[in-house]
Amino acid sequence: MLRGAHAISLDSKGRLAIPTRFRDALRDECDGLLICTIDISNPCLLLYPLAEWELIEKKLRTLSSTHPQERRLQRLLLGHAAECELDGNGRCLIPGPLRQHAGLDRKIMLVGQLNRFEIWDEGRWQQQINDDLQALPKEGWECSERLRDFSL
Repeated sequence: MLRGAHAISLDSKGRLAIPTRFRDALRDECDGLLICTIDISNPCLLLYPLAEWELIEKKLRTLSSTHPQERRLQRLLLGHAAECELDGNGRCLIPGPLRQHAGLDRKIMLVGQLNRFEIWDEGRWQQQINDDLQALPKEGWECSERLRDFSL
């Protein structure tokens, strides 16, 4: 279970250190092999353990390569997918084009989202949180049926 928001600094080579509490599980689950790709809805990256990414690939494989929208999704997600292997110090290298796409500089946020991490520029992450909080209704919930049944 990948959860929590972690402030991390990229090193000069573009590597991020995965928080210690996740390293052993990632090494056990996927031999430390992660897949990084772009998020098509937000200005961030998605970092999946290999087994979770393979489930995404299975879904992408069912899409038509002749339908323009489906092909576009395949092209964006698969075309940007890069293997990122944990080194002996628990770091993984985020390729330059992916860092550029998400506007990553030195200070980033690694945000657990159950089966994957989101990687955000720290400033963009703070803005996203502010936007999300502002988007919540002030009184009552106007939301999907699934959210109506969700309780904490």
